[in-house]
Amino acid sequence: MADRKPCKVCNFTRQKSYGLVVPSLDELKQKGCEFLGYKPSDTVTLVLENDGTIVEDESYFLCLPTNTKFMLLQEKETWSPARTFEGGTVWMARDSMMLEADAVDASSAPFWYLAQQLKQDLASIILMSEADLQSLVDAPCPELASALGFPEKKAADLQETLQSVLDRREEERQSRELLQLYIQAVEKEDRQQEALNQSTQGGAVDVDMLDGLEVDSASGFMRRTLMVLKGKTSPETRLSTEDLQVVVTKGAEAMQRVLGWDKARTTVLVQACKAELETRLQKIQAVQSIRSSSQPDSSQPPSEESKEEGVEVPAHASD
Repeated sequence: MADRKPCKVCNFTRQKSYGLVVPSLDELKQKGCEFLGYKPSDTVTLVLENDGTIVEDESYFLCLPTNTKFMLLQEKETWSPARTFEGGTVWMARDSMMLEADAVDASSAPFWYLAQQLKQDLASIILMSEADLQSLVDAPCPELASALGFPEKKAADLQETLQSVLDRREEERQSRELLQLYIQAVEKEDRQQEALNQSTQGGAVDVDMLDGLEVDSASGFMRRTLMVLKGKTSPETRLSTEDLQVVVTKGAEAMQRVLGWDKARTTVLVQACKAELETRLQKIQAVQSIRSSSQPDSSQPPSEESKEEGVEVPAHASD
């Protein structure tokens, strides 16, 4: 009988490893299944841990050096290389890997399979649903660290990153919804303006009766204008000059009734609208002043330089 050979055996995740002394390949498989908790009826494949070479020949087994490390693979499990990551060892399994039933209870740890996806490829975060991301964020940090093979600090940092991904997706969703509401409001206003123009061509029209959903008969403002006025940030900058004039003309007391605000808040809004209106009017006046100064004054007689250059002088200018 051949001499007994010292060797090592591990499961496909490399999280369980045992030292054995066996005389043959068959006994290695038998004892390996026993130590790793496999059933005697399970079909297993023996491979070299370092490169995945399948070991089936008894002579080849006996030629291997002592303390060779083997891996026992169950059905549907495949060998994958071990990779190092930031000083720690992270065992990367393939898509087809199946977790051991005695190592993981999927009903009690639903995040475990998601953690295995991240363990294989961190970029899979972008393909996960929000429910999956939330499951990883809510997972106990020590258990998540164990599933990933990370230190707890790194697992906590990962959970913060996942929460940031969730927050960003929520912000993007809200932005899309706001943009859609804005587009709908603009389209309604355009339709209302088009109907107003068509009605105006046929004769006078009562604007308040044009579209009761768009014009507030009590305040005289468009519904969209009221929405802008009640906005959170600088509504005066988003109003037309005509709307600003209406707000300033109505005054704080009337706008207080329109908006349903307190006096102080309404006064601040009216003052902001007044300042914005004055700024716009000053810009208009400045543009008009520039235009007028750039045009020549025909009332002034031609200069001496013009005469010397041969510019024709009207006959009545010499009288």
